[in-house]
Amino acid sequence: MAIGKLLDGYVDAAVTEGVLKDKKRVDGRAFDQIRPLYSEVGLLPRTHGTSLFSRGETQVMSITTLGGPGLEQTIDSIEGESTKRYMHHYNFPAFSVGEARPSRGPGRRDIGHGALAEKALDPVIPNKDDFPYTIRVVSETLGSNGSSSMASTCASSLTLMDAGVPIKRPVAGCAIGMASTKDMSEWAVLTDIQDIEDGEGGMDFKVTGTTEGITAIQLDTKSIGLDKDIVKEALERGYKARLEILDVMNKAISEPRKELSQYAPRVETIKIDPSKIGEVIGTGGKIINEIIDACDVTIDIEDDGSVFVAGVGPDGVAKALKWINDIVRDIEAGEEFEGTVVRMLDFGAFVELLPGKDGMVHVSELAPYRIGKPSDFVKEGDKVYVKVKEVDDQGRVNLTMKGLSQNEHLWKDEKGKQEGGGFGGGFNSGGRDRGPRPGGDRRGGPRPPRKDFGKK
Repeated sequence: MAIGKLLDGYVDAAVTEGVLKDKKRVDGRAFDQIRPLYSEVGLLPRTHGTSLFSRGETQVMSITTLGGPGLEQTIDSIEGESTKRYMHHYNFPAFSVGEARPSRGPGRRDIGHGALAEKALDPVIPNKDDFPYTIRVVSETLGSNGSSSMASTCASSLTLMDAGVPIKRPVAGCAIGMASTKDMSEWAVLTDIQDIEDGEGGMDFKVTGTTEGITAIQLDTKSIGLDKDIVKEALERGYKARLEILDVMNKAISEPRKELSQYAPRVETIKIDPSKIGEVIGTGGKIINEIIDACDVTIDIEDDGSVFVAGVGPDGVAKALKWINDIVRDIEAGEEFEGTVVRMLDFGAFVELLPGKDGMVHVSELAPYRIGKPSDFVKEGDKVYVKVKEVDDQGRVNLTMKGLSQNEHLWKDEKGKQEGGGFGGGFNSGGRDRGPRPGGDRRGGPRPPRKDFGKK
């Protein structure tokens, strides 16, 4: 261990001396030269978006996965609970630097590098109203010799565009280094540093951004400090390198794809009256769970009435949207529906017009002739065509089946017609009319003379 540290010190000193005195870098590059660049998209067949970005021996593959709004990450922090819809996870396995050690999940370094790339892309991620998806990017470091975090930033931009995420602009990044003496009397800024160049007296100045400006900066230095001239030159070098890298990235993909992958879910958004959210959810979630199961979708509803429906199959999404719209919309007089008879009464039938919304057809409105008993004409489960006659002040819907040609097959043989001329003219048992009663009293006889019980 001690010998290794001693050897590293000699190497760092030799690299610094070569830069400051001989004006040479270890690989022969100019101070402002970037290593060979390469970018590619669409590598894997079943993902929503993939990319590969290489800069010299540093190589990163990034994969994008899109999900519905309900898959946002919930964060419980000291400031309270919040959610995050764009996530970037960075992995740095041992094989990427030629080492053999166990993989026990990301460490602090990996988490920090992933956070830097996430912050670099965050300003260009579309807002939820424009793109209501949860976005997860995973960057796998396949090889590393200097600034894999900047490579993952570039690869993230590529994979997001490959997935069809409408980012505002692509983002690239590059690490700017430095060689210096201990007293900072001599220094030189280096573009795209390698690991061997980040030694004593050096710095790692990471700058990410678009063609329009900087999105993130991270800096660490092993010198006694940085003056204004060093920072100015580092930012200028970062801008020049960023444009060069973006030019190579644009050759692979210059803008987000217009269509999402066929394997990505489709998310549609509608706005409903917040007072009707309960109607969509139903008692104990009965209605919303029925929609989810029948349409194979996920549904997320926010307090302001925003409803997000996500599903891989466009037919299922469309079916769920229609279902929800039918639940919350108002029924108006004059509308016609094909409904299902759901309940029978002695005086008519209840017909379901829309999910959870019924109307009643009175026995007198079932057919153009007199129906004696509604159950002789229709039964529960029958499909019938109805027209809305009126919606009363209490929201009750009155229907009629008359005048609709779709019901003519039911009337063809005068099904359920009452025989015998109806209910009759009187209210006695049997419907008989006994005629007027003589005298006007309830016994039918003449009215007896009035007696004056007050006189003696």
